[in-house]
Amino acid sequence: MSMIQGKTGEWEMVIGLEVHAQVDSNSKLFSGAATDFGAEPNTQVSFVDAAMPGMLPVINGYCVEQAVKTGLGLNAQIHLRSVFDRKNYFYPDLPQGYQISQFLDPIVGKGSLVIDLPDGKTKTIGITRLHLEQDAGKSLHDQSPTSSFIDLNRCGVALMEIVSEPEMRTAEEAAEYVKKLRNLLRYLGTCDGDMEKGSLRCDANVSVRKPGGPLGTRCEIKNINSTRNILRAIEYEAARQVEVLEAGGKIDQETRLYDAGLNETRTMRSKEDAHDYRYFPDPDLPPLVFTQEFVDNIRKTMPELPDQKKERYIREFGLSPYDASVLTAEKQSAEYFETVVKGNDPKLASNWITAELFGRLNKLGKSIEDSPVSAQAFSGLIKLMGDNVISGKIAKEVLDLMIESGKSAADIVSEKGLTQITDTGAIETIIDKIIAANPDNVAAYKSGKDKIFGFFVGQVMKETGGKANPAAVNELLKKKLS
Repeated sequence: MSMIQGKTGEWEMVIGLEVHAQVDSNSKLFSGAATDFGAEPNTQVSFVDAAMPGMLPVINGYCVEQAVKTGLGLNAQIHLRSVFDRKNYFYPDLPQGYQISQFLDPIVGKGSLVIDLPDGKTKTIGITRLHLEQDAGKSLHDQSPTSSFIDLNRCGVALMEIVSEPEMRTAEEAAEYVKKLRNLLRYLGTCDGDMEKGSLRCDANVSVRKPGGPLGTRCEIKNINSTRNILRAIEYEAARQVEVLEAGGKIDQETRLYDAGLNETRTMRSKEDAHDYRYFPDPDLPPLVFTQEFVDNIRKTMPELPDQKKERYIREFGLSPYDASVLTAEKQSAEYFETVVKGNDPKLASNWITAELFGRLNKLGKSIEDSPVSAQAFSGLIKLMGDNVISGKIAKEVLDLMIESGKSAADIVSEKGLTQITDTGAIETIIDKIIAANPDNVAAYKSGKDKIFGFFVGQVMKETGGKANPAAVNELLKKKLS
């Protein structure tokens, strides 16, 4: 639904997202401390991260490469000169009393991301900028009844803040944007996209307006940690704003938190403007300057991205845009498909992965990465169908047994004697027997009751335990009955 129905008619949502993506790197943005998740508190903190007097930041060149690579993946302008600024604010888990970020001169400028809409159309969402900044530490409030504890392991970890234009008009578009962005980052290898570990966090700016009217006052919802919650938080917040405005109230520009348990947003603090942070260039860091050649060399290492892959699957394998989208929506699904498709019929491979395999994995609560059937093993199953050794009906049974036992399709088929009967002589004998036993139905078929044909096919299949080749059965039956 693109409009919210209020008492005074329709309202339109205006949504922009800021995504903080943790750069996939072994050390932090300005220090050599490790970035592994789940380490004991305060064991990955260098003197720089702890802001000891006299410590100087040194830029991590690999993080710069990762940011440029992400910018190229977003079809964005790469700025050969950018500046690191100090963003001043005071918080217990920010030992420096400021965050090193980028403000007026970010490393990456305007770009775009194409999202898929449910009706099969696509929509291009503008990217305003991508800048590099360091993460803060973490305050732990559940360790003691009287004190808060601070863990500085995350302090100084490199983040890419990716800011969209306010061009999304529904909560679904916003969720789709985050899904697509996460997928892109994972293809590029620049962020693992793990929302549960906090590697990808999202702030949503939401406002409402009368269609075509001036922009409303926006509220920012901080740190939403799953695509489902992005959907719920935005829908709740937009409905809340409509209710306030229709009651004659006004929206305060503020930062709000989303409570997933209660499914509601609530005030966190009034929204600061940029000047409240007293940004100024960090005196310890010279401007970041690199050459076009540096950018071109990174461009040479770019993998095939989801949109390019999707186009290729449609072009090369004749897949539908929908199937191509499903297969490229995760890097691992695409890799799985590319292994299975070698030497097999692409449409058969695609249908069986998207319908049969994904359906079974969903029931088991597993992702394609944890699939009990490897791509090689699945390829063996598709080959047996393609070569008419087994029928599609039997293949479903074989797939269930493969998941259960871990055995290969070929072993299961030979152990259980499931090979399709393609010997026309054997099928013909059975057909003759069934025709002889059903003279009434034969007469009815000949008098023009075509539907009875299905009865004969069913009888042959029953007699052969579903193993007769359906194409051969149809052909022989038509011949015999006419």
